[in-house]
Amino acid sequence: MEKNNDINKSSFWEQRYEKGEIGWDLGAETPVFTAISEKLKPGKVCILGCGNGYDAISFSKKGFSVTAVDFARTPINNLQIAARSLSLSIETIKKDIFDLIPDYSSQFDYIIEQTCFCAIDPRKRQQYSNLVHDLLKVGGKLIGLWMPLDKDIIDGGPPFGVKENEIKKLFSTKWKIIEDCFPTQSIEARKGREKLIVFEKL
Repeated sequence: MEKNNDINKSSFWEQRYEKGEIGWDLGAETPVFTAISEKLKPGKVCILGCGNGYDAISFSKKGFSVTAVDFARTPINNLQIAARSLSLSIETIKKDIFDLIPDYSSQFDYIIEQTCFCAIDPRKRQQYSNLVHDLLKVGGKLIGLWMPLDKDIIDGGPPFGVKENEIKKLFSTKWKIIEDCFPTQSIEARKGREKLIVFEKL
């Protein structure tokens, strides 16, 4: 099969899963989000670029209504199988995240971001900001674990480098920051390379 180098196509990511080239996959739920979920009031949560869905499973177990989105078929199938085996009801969507609007406008209390923003075409970052704003209810929260902070965008990707000042500028209007820290729960390999910044939609 000819290699697809277009990150904007689902086939690029499907090939990564088929070859096991999924270095972003922790093989388990994200400790940072596990800790956060214990403090949040259960509501409707959307996980963008959900991958194999460990965090979707975790949030669902805690009583959240979960919508998990990825446009590669393999991870969506894996998540569906895992959810069925645990008798969990998780809405799985095999679709480009940018095609969620208008059907899911103002539907969610929370959006979980981890390794999706850094995987998309950097030219679509403003579009991503607009997307999450449209998906959230007023007062909804974008819970982002932004990474990799130690890489420059000119170095290429994916993952493409992310800078804290870029994130804060991108979400400087129509949002307020309610949490901003380097989480103690980050796995060792990502400590200092990822930052938790939570934005609330105004």
